[in-house]
Amino acid sequence: MRAEVLLPLLLVGSAYAIGWVRLSRRAPLLVRRWRLALAFAGLTSVGLALLSPLDQLAHLLFSAHMVQHMLLMMVAPPLLLLADPLLMVLWGLPRSLRVRVGLLLASGRPLRRTWRALTWMPLAWLISAVTLWVWHWPPAYEAALRDGVLHDLEHLAFFGAGVLFWWPIISPAPRLHGYVRHGLRIVYVVLAEGQHALLGLLLSMSPEVLYASYVTAAPRLWDLSPLDDQAWGGIIMWATGGVVGLATVMVLLFLLFARETEAPLLVKTAETLGPR
Repeated sequence: MRAEVLLPLLLVGSAYAIGWVRLSRRAPLLVRRWRLALAFAGLTSVGLALLSPLDQLAHLLFSAHMVQHMLLMMVAPPLLLLADPLLMVLWGLPRSLRVRVGLLLASGRPLRRTWRALTWMPLAWLISAVTLWVWHWPPAYEAALRDGVLHDLEHLAFFGAGVLFWWPIISPAPRLHGYVRHGLRIVYVVLAEGQHALLGLLLSMSPEVLYASYVTAAPRLWDLSPLDDQAWGGIIMWATGGVVGLATVMVLLFLLFARETEAPLLVKTAETLGPR
């Protein structure tokens, strides 16, 4: 069991649970059980990627490695951000530490300005795309497979890029960029999933094995050839990005239509209640 992964997960999970309980007593209307469920689903996704047998299988099968990457980039980050983690974790900390962290995140402080810049939509999209393509560039990918520290850095980069990418869509606390139009979020998601699909297609359609380590990996599980394994990895990347992206677009379209329907009703109500 990898303590460097397990310990942070346990600490974050414990702080979130304690904060959720404290806030549910103080302001029950602001706390929802589904957020608690999403938080632990997100942490479980990280644990599944890095602490389960999947982590060992990823050294033998490219397709398993793609499942790992998609969990870290496309599954865990949106689940955790939907849980609105900052507020809960802050309330889970001791009071003195909570005040110090709160001051670091206060408006105008360097940490908040930096995070605001990194989660600006164009930059967050670019960081996510560059992270995806660079780490799947064969020399970088092979180097990460050979070096444990570099491999951990790769996983951290995927998770961090995932958090940055999903932040402008979900906009958890602290609200850094104000209201972002749903139509703009839809374009943002579609463009991102387009480049996921492109990379997945290139991997699945390649006539040769791009990652030499999987040619010599032993044993060959399920009699899957390295080229077929690579093709399945590309399909997993394309399919995961497509499913998550489609679900996100559908939710955003629902919110967009709901907002457009609500606006005329508000105008009509204001006219009805206004002075005659």
